[in-house]
Amino acid sequence: MPLVSTIDIERASKSALVAYGAKDWIAVSVARAIADAESFGNVICGLYYLESYCRQLVTGRVDGTVDPQVSASRPGSILSDAKFGFSQPAFEVALPSAIAAAHTNGTASLSVAHAHTCTSLGYFTAQLAAKGFLAIGFTNASPVVAPPGGNQKVIGTNPIAMSVPDGEGGLAVHFDFSTSAVALGKITMAKAAGEPVPLGWAVDAQGEPTTNPEAALAGSLVSAGGYKGWGFGVLAELLAAGITGSVNSLDVGGLKLPDGAPHGLGQFYFILDPSTHHVDFAERLARLVDAVGLQEGSRLPGSNRQPKVEINVPDALWDAVGVLCKGPP
Repeated sequence: MPLVSTIDIERASKSALVAYGAKDWIAVSVARAIADAESFGNVICGLYYLESYCRQLVTGRVDGTVDPQVSASRPGSILSDAKFGFSQPAFEVALPSAIAAAHTNGTASLSVAHAHTCTSLGYFTAQLAAKGFLAIGFTNASPVVAPPGGNQKVIGTNPIAMSVPDGEGGLAVHFDFSTSAVALGKITMAKAAGEPVPLGWAVDAQGEPTTNPEAALAGSLVSAGGYKGWGFGVLAELLAAGITGSVNSLDVGGLKLPDGAPHGLGQFYFILDPSTHHVDFAERLARLVDAVGLQEGSRLPGSNRQPKVEINVPDALWDAVGVLCKGPP
């Protein structure tokens, strides 16, 4: 298993995306997100997704040549239309406008519409927190989650992410989790490894709990925490699809399928300036940090989060990346 630097992961990812037809700056934007995911051990959103990106560039499920269009529907409401391209460049070009709006208004929202899956939602909220803003993000995905008591897929894993600045350019709090009990990729990985999944992750096609990953994939995931997680999943659905004018989870095919209609998904971000009301946000944050820190073995979500600069990449995966860099067969 080779030890690969994140610089080389980003370079190889960009090379592969360009070889499959993406514009240079767009490939850089996506490759940077891939390397970031790998640096934090988020393998599902890293190189694991690169082949899918490349195949879908060829089939047209994602447009790697289109320039996103940024507009302001209201002074504090920024919209970036990805035009069925990648979400990373759509967010990137809208970020300066969103930050300016939050500076001016104290709060702002950024909607990304008609985009390819954003994979790691926390990648985006972390960028806003690095600029000094508290950010909460929502997105939806292809339908894999049934409502409590049901057995038909209605919404996606529909992640929610939040990043809180520490006042020094870093993150005091950071979390990014699916509102389903688990990400779908963990079940597909369990199936590939021939391993069972824990009870409480999924139900089979009849709505019965199962530990068989194949039965789980034929059935549905369940929400984290039952009705509570279901409510958060619905919240993410309404913000990501309804507010941005993007598609419902019900109308998206499997995210990694090479063929089919573009994803057309949305992301919605609340952006808040902690100093808006001139209160001592840092003092309240420190009070919370100290209270948690006094309890041995406890921590706030995302505290002491440190990226790795070198990653152990499985031989087969790194070999596959090398093949992708040569372009379509």
